[in-house]
Amino acid sequence: MNATADAIVPTSTAANAAGGLFELPQAEAWNWLATAPDDQIPLSWAALVLARDEYPDLDLPAYASAMADLARPVLGAMDADPLDTMRAINRVLYEERGFTGNQADFYDPRNSYLNEVIDRRLGIPITLALLQMDIANRVGLPLKGVSFPGHFLVSLPLEEGVLVLDPFHRGRSIDLDELKARAQPHFADGEIEEDQISELLSPASNRAILARMLRNLKTLYTEREDYARALRCTDRLLLLEPDQPTELRDRGLLYLEIGHYAGALRDLGRYLEGTPTPDDAEKVRRLLVKASRGASRLN
Repeated sequence: MNATADAIVPTSTAANAAGGLFELPQAEAWNWLATAPDDQIPLSWAALVLARDEYPDLDLPAYASAMADLARPVLGAMDADPLDTMRAINRVLYEERGFTGNQADFYDPRNSYLNEVIDRRLGIPITLALLQMDIANRVGLPLKGVSFPGHFLVSLPLEEGVLVLDPFHRGRSIDLDELKARAQPHFADGEIEEDQISELLSPASNRAILARMLRNLKTLYTEREDYARALRCTDRLLLLEPDQPTELRDRGLLYLEIGHYAGALRDLGRYLEGTPTPDDAEKVRRLLVKASRGASRLN
């Protein structure tokens, strides 16, 4: 496998006509992501596009090249036993290059931007998993992301089963008992069965991984009352998942926070119209009245 910067980005016919995905301006890149078949989305490129929202001058090819550099020491292991290859990936990433989970400041938004993770060697589970998966993809290892409750994980199918790894803790393996313990707080009372764990370990789609990154950021920015950035994340989520009513509602709430009453009226109204008997209907109706009064004052 040729570990070059452009190896990260397979392009569609449309992207080729535009000079390749790296050549797409930001708005066009997001429009491409909105309609691309999931299996054609180059996940690391998409994560860099996400980061370019916050860092408009980001040099995407330079960071793609940096990720290719991470894979080069592992290329010699690509024909080895999958476990040996996985050990080589973790050794390069965590021991030789010093990447680690940011336990001191887990909720720093920089942990969610791939360029910052590469520069600072600090990340959260999902961004460290992206680096693991990118290296694995370059050496032909079928490492998959898992949207497990709580923290993001990765999994590697083997002849004897599935190996589950924790990218936040130096890629260590997790057994069935620990998986059950991690999942238990997210379920009602009662013992979790093995088939439930197997379902939770289903590989996440590329679009779902990108959406999870955006939701992480949306939550962080909302908690910091940085509503403009939270709104940007919600706009991107609605590009990726236009049929998500909760995102439409949340965008309406964020519009209300920044005083964009027309946008709040539109989105909250559409949420109520398109969602059969939502639990928060009465609250949303009150907010619609508030938005309507705000819009009237502006007029």
